[in-house]
Amino acid sequence: MLLALEKFHMLTLYVRTGCPFCEKVLEVGETLNVEFELKNIKDSEVAEELQERGGKIQTPYLVDHEHDTEMYESDDIIDYLHQRFSIPA
Repeated sequence: MLLALEKFHMLTLYVRTGCPFCEKVLEVGETLNVEFELKNIKDSEVAEELQERGGKIQTPYLVDHEHDTEMYESDDIIDYLHQRFSIPA
């Protein structure tokens, strides 16, 4: 079993209301005790920011400020979260 012991705060997650892929990432984040700064693309300024940052308006999109890592695709984000924040029990 893998456990995360601390809250981590260096991640931004671009989301869209009602996006099942975003929910999947948020659930894994909760399990790993990871907190995200959430940015919802329903706000047109946030959508434009995402377009400029990642090249397309697609959610979820993760930004790990501490490790200078950014990515789309929920499964890739989930794999990254497990690699980065899971601690062997």
